[in-house]
Amino acid sequence: MVNAITHLDDDRFPNVVDTAGEGDGSPAVSLAAVSKVFGSAASAIPALDHISLTVPRGEFLCILGASGCGKSTLLNLVAGLDRPTSGTLTVATERPALMFQEAALFPWLTVQGNVGLALKLAGVDQAARQVRVRELLQLVHLDEFADRRPHELSGGMRQRVALARALAQRSSLLLMDEPFGALDAMTRDLLHDELEALWSTTDLTVVFVTHNVREAVRLGDRVILLSSRPGRIAEEYPIDIPRPRRIDSPEVAALAAEITDRLRAQVRRHASPPPPAHRSHDGGQ
Repeated sequence: MVNAITHLDDDRFPNVVDTAGEGDGSPAVSLAAVSKVFGSAASAIPALDHISLTVPRGEFLCILGASGCGKSTLLNLVAGLDRPTSGTLTVATERPALMFQEAALFPWLTVQGNVGLALKLAGVDQAARQVRVRELLQLVHLDEFADRRPHELSGGMRQRVALARALAQRSSLLLMDEPFGALDAMTRDLLHDELEALWSTTDLTVVFVTHNVREAVRLGDRVILLSSRPGRIAEEYPIDIPRPRRIDSPEVAALAAEITDRLRAQVRRHASPPPPAHRSHDGGQ
C-alpha cells in the first residue's frame, strides 16, 4: 500500500492525498491501484480490486455496473467517507459535494433554509447567505418556492433543492450517487437537461454513479463500466456524441445497447455457478 499525507486532521486516511488549490493542471481525482476489502480473514469481502482511474478537471464521468459491483463504494472513497484498503487516492478538492438518490432534506426547514444550512455551517454571515441562496435557487429554478417546505414539493423539486444544497458547498467536485433513480422518466429527463446546462456553464467536475445505461450515455463525457464484485474496470467508453443529447436519440440508444450487452455478460459471469470439482475415474477427488 502506498501511504501519503491526507487533508483530514487525523491518520485514519493515510492513502488519500488532498491537492486542493494547486491549480496546476492536476486531475480532479486520481486512483492508483485502489482496492477496498470489507471485513478480514475468512469473512473478507473484496468490493473493489486495483482500480486505476484519472478524472480530468471539468469532466463529466459516469460509472456503471450491476448492483453490488462497488459503484457506491468507489464514490464513498472519493468523498472521504471511507478509506481504501490499498492503493492511493488523490482528490483535488478539500471537500467534495455529494448528492444521493434520496434528497434527505430537513422537513422542518424551508427550501431556502435547507440550502442555506451548508453555508451557515461554513460560517458564512447571514447577508451573504441570503444572496448566495437566492442565486442557487434561481440556478435550479426554485426561487419562487424558497419558503416552501419539502413535503410541499414534488420529487423532482426536492432533488433540485438537494442539488442547490450540494452546490452551496462551493466545491469544484460534485459526486452523484444515482440522484435521479427514484424519479419518473419525464422528470429525470428534465433534470438531465438542467444538470448538463449547469455543468457546461461552470468549472464543475462531476462523477455520476448510475445503473441506467442510457442515462450514462446521455450525460457522460466518458462511461466507465465496472465488473461484478469485486469491482474492476471492465471497459471504458469515450462518448463522442455531440451535445446536447436526447436520451431517446438513435446515437444514444445504439451505444447504450452495446454497453448493455457488455454489462449483461458481466452479470451472467458473476451469476454462473462454479464448475464442478474434477473427479478421478475411481470416484475419488
